[in-house]
Amino acid sequence: MSQRTPIDVPLPPWGLAVAAMLSVQLSSALSVDLIAAVGPAGTAWLRLSVGALVFLAVARPPLRALRRPDVPVLLGLGVATGLMTIAFLASIERIPLGTAVAIEFLGPLTVAAVRSHSGQALIWPALALLGVVLLTEPWAGEINLAGIGFAGLAAVGWAVYIVLTQRIGDRFTGIGALSLTIPVAAATAAIAGIPQSTGHLNLGILAAAFGLAVLMPVLPMALEMLALRRMTPTAFGTLMALEPAIGVLLGLLVLHQQPSLTQFGGITLVVLAGAAAQRGGRRQPHSANTPAPAPTPTSSAKDQSRQQSSK
Repeated sequence: MSQRTPIDVPLPPWGLAVAAMLSVQLSSALSVDLIAAVGPAGTAWLRLSVGALVFLAVARPPLRALRRPDVPVLLGLGVATGLMTIAFLASIERIPLGTAVAIEFLGPLTVAAVRSHSGQALIWPALALLGVVLLTEPWAGEINLAGIGFAGLAAVGWAVYIVLTQRIGDRFTGIGALSLTIPVAAATAAIAGIPQSTGHLNLGILAAAFGLAVLMPVLPMALEMLALRRMTPTAFGTLMALEPAIGVLLGLLVLHQQPSLTQFGGITLVVLAGAAAQRGGRRQPHSANTPAPAPTPTSSAKDQSRQQSSK
């Protein structure tokens, strides 16, 4: 009797993506106290390390399915995940959560614009970009250049994460690939995280790290992996326009960071852009029993990924 695979999740792909965003931003808002205790790199290292242990416990690493071309993609995805996590946590240590998320959103926004095959599809990233400007309010108050810089680095990491995650999702079924990439991300974060957290660890901090790891990376990365198998990069990237709105909302509810009327206007714009991007965003997933075709001499893995993304 065949087992039910993760690709059979009844939620639509955009529902999976929204649930992932809620989990990510709740984890970010709740991480502020942990950042104050062990620093952003220490927080990233603890969360990713716990997440790696969870993924290794629930999913067997698909080592037998690995091919030589998969290795640099898996390593790249793991390193990008680790750096993205550190950079984002460093940014919310310095600037409001909603602002940091809005800047970080420029990563998937760029993916959506570059990978779009339709001129009309650029309307929605443009609308989302206007919403991001309203959310960040660059004309108001002092600018924390370090916070903006870290958020910009997180944006680059997020763009790389989206592209590489889809390539890995097309090669491996389920969440087995995460049991390979999250340990790499944890090892990346450990370089700065271990020195930063040394002398500050206790049972309370470890318990908090475990809870935060469930919210990020365990739950959202599994959901995003499933969503990216059934959506185009353009649709997924533009749907991430909801992320600044969720960040502002949870910043208000959890951290009491009051948004202005202008920022509420930005929220409206990004929600409209995200809703519009859902149309036509489904991908035909690979069958659970049919692996992605191997590269041939006339068709590289990169070309096949482009062909699959344009379906």
